[in-house]
Amino acid sequence: MLSTNKTYRAPPNTGEVILGRTLLSLLDEACDRFPNSSAFNQFTDTGWQPLSNHELRTAAAELALGLLDLELKAGDCIALLMHSDVKFCIADMGSLLAGLVNVPIDLTQTIEHIIFILQHTEAKALIISNLELLAQILPYLENTTHLQTIIVADVSDDWHQQHKIGMKVFSLDEIRSQGRDKNSEFRIKELKAKIIADDLATIIYIPGITGEPQGVMLTHENLSANALAMFTGIPDLKFGSQEVILSFLPLTHVLARVFVYGHINYGHSIYFSNANRVLKHLKEVQPTIFATVPLLLEKVYAKLIDVGDKHPKPSKKVKENLPHQRVTILPFRFPTAREAKTALSNLREATLKLSTTGRNLKTHLLSSRNAISARQLYLPISQSMMKWAVKLAQKYELGKKLQHHDALMLKVADSFVFSQWRAVFGGNIKYLISGGAALKPEIVNLFAAAGIKILQGYGLTETSSAVSCNRSQYNRAGTVGVPIAGVEVTLAEDGEILTKSPYNTQGYYKNTAATQQLIDVQGWLHTGDLGEFTPDGFLKITGLKKSRFKLSTGKYVTPQPIESKLEISPLIAHAVTVGADCKFCSMLIFPDLENLHQQAIASGIDVSTEELLQHPCIIALYQALVDEANCHLPYWSNVKRFQLINFNLTVENGMLTSTQEVNRVKILEVFAQEINAMYEEKRAARAGNVTIEQINDLCPANQTFSCPTFAQSLNS
Repeated sequence: MLSTNKTYRAPPNTGEVILGRTLLSLLDEACDRFPNSSAFNQFTDTGWQPLSNHELRTAAAELALGLLDLELKAGDCIALLMHSDVKFCIADMGSLLAGLVNVPIDLTQTIEHIIFILQHTEAKALIISNLELLAQILPYLENTTHLQTIIVADVSDDWHQQHKIGMKVFSLDEIRSQGRDKNSEFRIKELKAKIIADDLATIIYIPGITGEPQGVMLTHENLSANALAMFTGIPDLKFGSQEVILSFLPLTHVLARVFVYGHINYGHSIYFSNANRVLKHLKEVQPTIFATVPLLLEKVYAKLIDVGDKHPKPSKKVKENLPHQRVTILPFRFPTAREAKTALSNLREATLKLSTTGRNLKTHLLSSRNAISARQLYLPISQSMMKWAVKLAQKYELGKKLQHHDALMLKVADSFVFSQWRAVFGGNIKYLISGGAALKPEIVNLFAAAGIKILQGYGLTETSSAVSCNRSQYNRAGTVGVPIAGVEVTLAEDGEILTKSPYNTQGYYKNTAATQQLIDVQGWLHTGDLGEFTPDGFLKITGLKKSRFKLSTGKYVTPQPIESKLEISPLIAHAVTVGADCKFCSMLIFPDLENLHQQAIASGIDVSTEELLQHPCIIALYQALVDEANCHLPYWSNVKRFQLINFNLTVENGMLTSTQEVNRVKILEVFAQEINAMYEEKRAARAGNVTIEQINDLCPANQTFSCPTFAQSLNS
């Protein structure tokens, strides 16, 4: 039941609802209206390799005709186990043109789950990035009874001689070559005529409640309309090569994929990077738009906060080389308005002189008698000024008008400090888009003060990505913005966020029961997230109704499988997984103290409960239980840290519901201090300084567990 009759929609002129489009039409429109010779750019050992949008369309057509020559037919599933690069885009568009349903598989999944997805979808073909990945899953492909063909994207010239695979395996180039011979304008038009917007385009698997992956079905219209609603809502978004995009998020996830569809339609220049090279490529590519997850922004934010403290003070030798006038190192103070104006004037003069003399700006300002605080500039720029700029930025709040003095101070800080912050993202960023998990308000406000616009959004795989997002004047820190065009949002009585839109999934693949739980008879999709609206209509996420949550990396985590495994042990009364919006999973373990004491005494450990829960042998015992429970889960879903808690969860103390289920909201509230301690960067090792060898000596009966390769994440 709804808590209110109020339904929230997009404000006027903040995006368009454009229905009836296939994903292929987005590429066609770009080729016709915004031809771009460097629309797709792939990083290689020899540099960036460009591909025009016309060339990608041709490559997709060749692949489509080659796939159909393999006796695949419209509606068949084809799996994509690929890196997020240009060849993924070719495979995606090519399979869609052939009328196939593509199934992107996360490269961090366990081999066990990969085989499950191949079997569950009855995939008849698999496109895989390289032979190294194929070698890892090849021993288990005998369990995929429908798989007929494997296509490898990257191979060497002599790969057939070097790799005896024993299955029907082709290179991507071989399939394209077969299709090239059959390519004609008439044949391609014929294929496109058979594809409509309501056709199923893809099945994206996310963690299910039971531990098995769950497939989200999305149509061409779901994805294309969501992309267009978002892009038409971004102010001043240009077409063609005027916008430069750096893409590093996995295209197996809906967020990155929908953004790429939007960029394709607008004819933008997309550069494909990865998590290992993204910071280097930001400076190299200098993108105007960059989509990321909170984790990267949190790392940059922490570095900015720490850099002032870590910057070395000027050495004696440096001081001796300063200008002949006496230089006094003083604590930095806030300049007055008059001093600020003088500083800006002198900065412009310094910049002009730099263009002709090539001297360092810092050196020039030090030698200028008229520059503000010239005698203090060495230290302020490195340490004191950084601290001052951070403090100033932390006062800034999106949506609130600045006082004249504060606005002037921001200009001073921008000249000396903020420009360097923007350089981290290449210096040309117009919009920095954050999704996948919550971003702390202080990060949004601080970056905004520095002229870096963060547009935070909210959505699910089941909603084809965005439900709401911040944009234009509708941007507030601590919120996920206002609904995008075409979306309706309301709240249930318990605060759960419900939504209707043309972008909502048709349901879960081969799972009618789960679909009925997701979408009610009135058509409202139940997100499982709790929220509220601010008085001016911004959506805030306040908590979780569902147990499933997201890490700051954007990865979904389903707690029940690992908790259920652990609670089988007689040594564990309850186990509660935590980590929403954090970079890894942790766990609160509530031991069955009676059974634990009995086992401890049998092992010669007879101490108080407090000492017992800190004993190295007991910690090692529970670590072995956690290691065993982590098996069969992707590495990012593994519990990295745990805390043993001496507390009895009951219905009476509110920690359990009347049905004996864990009250997660209450536990997060009561044990916040213990949870935060597990995420301290400098947290001491749980067993103190005791080594594994010492634990083995102390605990001769210490248990260990080794997880089989089949149940571990793919080594991608």
